[in-house]
Parts: sequence; C-alpha cells; structure tokens
Amino acid sequence: MASQEAVVLEKKELIQIESRPIPEIKNPHDVKIQIKATGICGSDVHYFTQGSIGDFVVKSPLVLGHESAGVVVEVGDAVSSVKVGDRVAVEPGVPSRYSKETMSGHYNLCPHMAFAATPPYDGTLVKYYLSPEDFVYKLADHISFEEGAVVEPLSVAVHANRLANTAFGQAVLVLGAGPVGLLAGAVAKAFGATDVVFVDIFESKLEKAKQFGATRTVLFKPDSDENDLVSLVTKSLGGLHPDVVFECSGAEKCIRAAVKSVKRGGTFVQVGMGKDNINFPINEFSQKEATFKGCFRYYEGDFDDAVKLLSTGKVNVKPLITKVFPFEQAVEAYKHNVEHAKDVTKTIITGPQ
Repeated sequence: MASQEAVVLEKKELIQIESRPIPEIKNPHDVKIQIKATGICGSDVHYFTQGSIGDFVVKSPLVLGHESAGVVVEVGDAVSSVKVGDRVAVEPGVPSRYSKETMSGHYNLCPHMAFAATPPYDGTLVKYYLSPEDFVYKLADHISFEEGAVVEPLSVAVHANRLANTAFGQAVLVLGAGPVGLLAGAVAKAFGATDVVFVDIFESKLEKAKQFGATRTVLFKPDSDENDLVSLVTKSLGGLHPDVVFECSGAEKCIRAAVKSVKRGGTFVQVGMGKDNINFPINEFSQKEATFKGCFRYYEGDFDDAVKLLSTGKVNVKPLITKVFPFEQAVEAYKHNVEHAKDVTKTIITGPQ
C-alpha cells in the first residue's frame, strides 16, 4: 500500500513526521482531499504539552490537525455535491448517522462522534484525507487555502452566536481575545451587534481585536478584582450591561465577571474551556433570570454560514493568521506556538506538497 507523511504526536511533548498509509475510498459517498493548509488549534497544543484533554487521553500515536482545507482529488461513485478539482474546507467531526442527536441536527452532541485528532481518531495533517461528501464545503476561488483552514474555528464562533441569538442593536461582551474570541466578536458584528467589547490581559491581543469588530476594548490586569472588571465593562458601555456575553478564556475570574456583567434577562455563552469545577455566583445569575448556554463545537448549518461569511467578506480572517510554516517544519510550528503563546493568534501549516 502506498504511504504518505503524517505529523504524529507519539506521546506528550514528542511530535514526529512519520509514514502512514494513503487512504482508499471504500464508501461511495467519500471524497479524497489533498490537504493544502491546516491550522494549529489550542487543543492540538494541549495534547502536545499535556497528553490529554479531560477524558480524551493520547494512549497511542495520534495524527494531529483538524482545521484544514484542500483540493478534491478523487470521489466515490455516489458523490454528487463536489467534483475533482474543487477547493474545499473540511469539517473534521463525523457523527453516527443514526443517533437521536444527529437526527435532531445537534450532531455535535452525538456520543459516537469521530472527531479528527481527538483520541483515538487520527487528524488531517497528512497529504491525503478521506471525508464524507456532506462534510466538505466548497470554497470560493478568491479564498486562500490558509483562510479556508480557519473555517473550522470560525464555525465555533458562528455556533456561539447562533446559540446567543445575536441580533441587530445588541451590545456584546467577549472575554478573551484568542482566536475563537476574536472570531466570536467578528461574527457578532456581522450579525448586527452595535457594540462589541473585548477584554483581555494583553494589549497586543486587544489591538488585534480592533480588526475583528471591536468597538471598545478593556485591558484587565490579572491581579485585579473581578468587580473592577465589571465596572470597566459597564463604564465602557456608558453604564449599561451587555445583552450577550461570550466567555472565551475559561478563567474562573472571567466567568464570575461574565455573570456579574450580563444584563438582566441577558444571555451568557460559555465558549472557553477551563477547570472542571469553579466558584460560580449562582444567586446573582438566578436573580437576573439570565440564560446560560454551553457551547461545544458546531452543528447543522454552522459550517455553511462560516463559509458564506468568509466568501462575502462579512468576516475577514486574514489578520488572524500570524505565522505560516511548511509541512516539513510542523514540529517547529508546534514548538513556536508553545514558546510564543502571547504573540501567536493562528499558526498555519501548509502542504505537504
């Protein structure tokens, strides 16, 4: 069987480029994609540095990568939605076709989800990758493969905004100006939010936020009190409280500040991952009759919307990309993300050629 190179996490803190078999189409609805660009996600870095995320533990070598775009090079006999030569973004999680969650459209909650680069499923940092035809999305010719690789995190931001029912005229607060936080704010602005306030501990990230829909920014010092943060947020909004809060940092202090910041009857969407257990101001939340929503990946329609936002220019992801490495330097790319975490927004690995 022919082989290809793959970026493999052997174990915690050890990534190597190894050979893996080139997959063959066996399902008539599958397509083979030549991967052209892959983004490094925080989860990939976490597996690299920690070896696990919650219950997902790297017990055997794992091919990394799940934010990818490429070109269709082969299609199964029953494929009708794409053809050879199409440029596509790849949705990396395929659920069971028979679960109640999938049938309801909430396939992100399917207990049988096979998600790329999540143990035990290999990821997309290879030359050729197989995907069902309904989990690839055509890209407009003017969208680069690097931008196409950002469709995956953009879909998370779309999902968060759909959960929040973000609408015209609203004030939105984003806590944490990392990649998903920046995109959540950009999507909120595209959905019609009038005010988008970003909060972060790094001035450089807040400067970046100005390219992603920020109308106001708040620099929060890590040693400051959460009540100080609430005061800064409401002051920035002229004494008002935000209609929607996206908590994208996972930090306990920010989660508590989010509860205290959201307006009465407002919506709080938890996007960031943090500690399993935190001190949560439940009484204040209840008295506000606020709505709390967890946010996990994306479901029906989110990838489509992300591609449309990108192709129409409603969201520009180019400023998100801070560094590009060739496939041959994938190990260096991961080390770069770890060593320059403060300055990295989105690193892209191109190829392999």
